[in-house]
Amino acid sequence: MKVAIGSDHAGFKLKEELKAYIVSLGIEVKDFGCHSEESVDYPDIAKEVALSVTKGEVDRGILICGTGIGMSIAANKIKGIRAAIGNEILSVRLAREHNDANILTLGARIIGSEVAKEAVKIFLETSFLGGRHQRRVEKIGEMEGLRCI
Repeated sequence: MKVAIGSDHAGFKLKEELKAYIVSLGIEVKDFGCHSEESVDYPDIAKEVALSVTKGEVDRGILICGTGIGMSIAANKIKGIRAAIGNEILSVRLAREHNDANILTLGARIIGSEVAKEAVKIFLETSFLGGRHQRRVEKIGEMEGLRCI
């Protein structure tokens, strides 16, 4: 498995900690930045991680900002991305099992590092259940690109 990871300045410290944790699990990590606590625009990082996932360069992505919300909104603009906020464990497991989430977003100002590590482990180890959930994920895909007139 190969995982893309990225953060804005608010998530930088947690990103660095999670990157080392993921490597300790024997998983390859591709870091899309940021590389310091200097202010950056989170949509730029979300775009690069999301494109890496949709291009098949990595299996899954992890994005970290202050709350996880901004990264989730930005990543979900990319066709084929199902980014889920995972600031608590049950949602992470269900996002994988029911929604086939391919990006996990975390809030560095919301979640502690130990819970974040557990969330990442669950995100990487949990499989999509398919079945009735597959139909729903396909319907989400059909909605991509729809515009209101």
